[in-house]
Amino acid sequence: QVQPVESGGGTVQPGGSLRLSCVVSGDKYSLYSMSWFRQSPGKQREGVAGTDAEGSTCYASSMKGRFTVSKDNAKPTLYLQMDNLKPEDTGIYYCAADPRARLCSTQSHEFGIWGQGTQVTVTS
Repeated sequence: QVQPVESGGGTVQPGGSLRLSCVVSGDKYSLYSMSWFRQSPGKQREGVAGTDAEGSTCYASSMKGRFTVSKDNAKPTLYLQMDNLKPEDTGIYYCAADPRARLCSTQSHEFGIWGQGTQVTVTS
């Protein structure tokens, strides 16, 4: 079973960058689709970006540009590179997995395997 563990969160000033990592256990991780979500204070959980098992990427429309998702099958690790961060990016970022190899989705209901999340705070 895949067990995601997120890391890389922290506090950064507006305009700064962070790279989040999602390390997963499981022998068949390379066959899973993986995605990032976030929960900001006072807002519903929203999709950020994801990858399928082949490395194809998909993004929520509002996330394309400043955020970049990638997967390293050798480690294995899912990454989220976040640049030009803004205060509204503050929240808990979650990594989620699904065994469907060809799923690339930013819809939370598609995923049943979730990590604990990592806190991102953007403030001056």
